[in-house]
Amino acid sequence: MSASDGLLKSAQFRREREGAWRELEKLVDQVESEGLKSLSAAELSRLPTLYRGAVSSLSVARAISLDKSLLDYLTALVGRAYLCVYGSKRPVGEAFADFFRRRFPAAVRRQGRLVAAALAFLLLGVLTGFQLTLADPERYYSFVGEEMAQGRTPASSSEELRDILYSEPEGWGSTLTLFASFLFTHNARIGLLCFAVGFAAGMPVPFLLFVNGLTLGSMAALYHSRGLGFEFWAWVLPHGVTELLAVVLCAAGGLALGACLIFPGRYSRLRNLALRGREAALLAAGAVALFFTAALIEGFFRQIVQDLAARSAVAGLSLVLWTGYFLFAGRRDRGVRDLR
Repeated sequence: MSASDGLLKSAQFRREREGAWRELEKLVDQVESEGLKSLSAAELSRLPTLYRGAVSSLSVARAISLDKSLLDYLTALVGRAYLCVYGSKRPVGEAFADFFRRRFPAAVRRQGRLVAAALAFLLLGVLTGFQLTLADPERYYSFVGEEMAQGRTPASSSEELRDILYSEPEGWGSTLTLFASFLFTHNARIGLLCFAVGFAAGMPVPFLLFVNGLTLGSMAALYHSRGLGFEFWAWVLPHGVTELLAVVLCAAGGLALGACLIFPGRYSRLRNLALRGREAALLAAGAVALFFTAALIEGFFRQIVQDLAARSAVAGLSLVLWTGYFLFAGRRDRGVRDLR
């Protein structure tokens, strides 16, 4: 190819794409001078698209050996744009707030069907454990392990079962802290296991949810049989609403991973997992925060507050707040997309 042919190709290549390059250059200049916050929602959405277009142009320009001045210009532009798209780190506090204000609830809404399916499996286990234990109290020993039972068995008297619900905290400063730590570790392990087995095509997730539901339902049946059903739920639900929601969200993330592997669509399974697995990880990350919140309620509030009305009010308030949060939080920010 002669030098004149090369210049002609460079001129034609530039004419076809220069408008997008100039637009990208303008946005990059603005970010470098005023920061990422100065961009509008539309510009934030446009920036990564223009960046990918410039990267493609640079790749083509190198492949067909266009003139050096054009290559140098595109190389510099792509390098600057890369820093704007991937190198502009928000303060930790801002990123943390944005996660809980927008990204986490939005991810839950997008995976609403899987969240509903996970909740259904859990509730089915609760109902099954409740009915089977009422019909045959000996089944309690099959559904509730010794570590979880902590002395609450069909052999316990009604007074002993009631005392556990209303036990006065002794040495609460250290004991309850350790108890909260234990429950956080235990319940987070259950939930994250549901998430992890999503890599096994999600198949074990319904089983894990059902088994955990059996345990809760069986314990509820034990207390119900002694006329302490309301007291039991008032004891469990102040922290249980948050804790069970966290388990459900982890399980929904596991189901999402399984769906990526079973129904990859037009992509390979690994590629589909890379594309969609990030959203499943958002559910698991948010669920960890919910586990921590539940552990605090479990270890402190529930043991200190003995009034049934107060316990029930906290349980109901938790349900209302979480429902409202996941239904409405961040909806006004739908036009602002995360660059990453």
